[in-house]
Amino acid sequence: MDLLIMNELLLEKVVIYSAVILFCLIIVFIYLRKQKRESKAVEEKIVIAKRDGMYEPVSLHPVIDEGSCIRTGACIAACPEKDIIGIKDGKAVTINASKCIGHGACFHACPTMAITLVIGTEKRGVELPHVNQNFETNVDGIFIAGELGGMGLIKNAVEQGKQAVENIVKSLRKAHQASYDLVIVGAGPAGIAAALTAKKHNLNFLILEQDSLGGTVFTFPRQKIVMTSAMDLPLYGKVKLFETSKSALLDLWNAALSKNDITIKEHTKVECITPENGYFNIETLKGEHITSKTVLLAIGRRGTPRKLGVDGEIQEKVAYRLLEPEDIKGKNILVVGGGDSAIESALLLADQNNVTLSYRSDAFSRIKPKNGEKIKDAMISGRVKVLFSTNPLHINKDSVVLTTSKEGEELYIENDLVYIFAGGELPTQFLQKAGVEITKKFGEAILKHQN
Repeated sequence: MDLLIMNELLLEKVVIYSAVILFCLIIVFIYLRKQKRESKAVEEKIVIAKRDGMYEPVSLHPVIDEGSCIRTGACIAACPEKDIIGIKDGKAVTINASKCIGHGACFHACPTMAITLVIGTEKRGVELPHVNQNFETNVDGIFIAGELGGMGLIKNAVEQGKQAVENIVKSLRKAHQASYDLVIVGAGPAGIAAALTAKKHNLNFLILEQDSLGGTVFTFPRQKIVMTSAMDLPLYGKVKLFETSKSALLDLWNAALSKNDITIKEHTKVECITPENGYFNIETLKGEHITSKTVLLAIGRRGTPRKLGVDGEIQEKVAYRLLEPEDIKGKNILVVGGGDSAIESALLLADQNNVTLSYRSDAFSRIKPKNGEKIKDAMISGRVKVLFSTNPLHINKDSVVLTTSKEGEELYIENDLVYIFAGGELPTQFLQKAGVEITKKFGEAILKHQN
């Protein structure tokens, strides 16, 4: 009898264990099948990215160490862009690398520090000024932070502005003959953070801006939504912003500066910086001469708009930035360019105007997914007429002549206003006059974890 009971109990245990093992196997099977499907989907996306020319990176992008990757997916969840990184065969891989805008969220989110942010590739170089880990150039006393150094996103620029000044404070000798301890050139995110940090350390400093508070951000259209993330502003506190308007961001910076009695010297463009007797002589376009022991360049790479060099471009109807789109009504407008700025401006202007967009390539590339969807909808609905593979040939008083890239055919368009968004030019001559070396980066790490 006891043996029968023992056999029944043993059989019951075998059934239970078998059920548990079977359940685990089913879970593993479902998991592996799901992973296989997701891996195949990523592989298909990579094929599409290669076909559309989005696979190869253009500038700053993540490089993943497969040996360190443990496939947590934290990098994918942290990235605010779409399909930059995916999981393939159990490892993180890049998909649309050319869409990466270098905010570094994936870098900070990776728990195993398997991601490095790299500028350029082995084949495609990117020109950048020489800057060391302390943000100092090859010229002792001249520092660079923000977009000019390759990190253009707001949060990254703010962090670099703070760190650069912290490094300046460590090396600064107060006994000098210059008028200022530090002159900050540029009042964008990096410059504002630098000014607040300089105030925190009681430095005698001056901040100069060729335009107005905000730098490049000031040139955005008023209605533009600015993508940013949580940041810590010195002497102000933590700020949690993810999608905000240009005006709200400028109001925040104004509040932070006003709270700490910091005044920006606006509409003051620096013409040249010259080393002189252990400090720097800074000459402005107005003819002013300012001396400072150290200089922080927090200017953008696009400070000088790139011009097309076409006939008629010097007319008043031609502009390189859009500030108040809501005030422009009933006009025939040509927007030139295929980046986010061109597309966003065309969409804003299309609300009250007849808008044509001319782009030299045969498809849009390196634009935000949301902008891609919006311009596609606008093309289908007829809100914006897009002419691919075209270039402006002549800009006349009441018309524009475009030429097609392939056939060389000329297209005549009635026109009142032209907005050109062809990017900007690196202030190479300005930097070289100051002695700052500029090198081409071929796949070099800009941000990596320190062991």
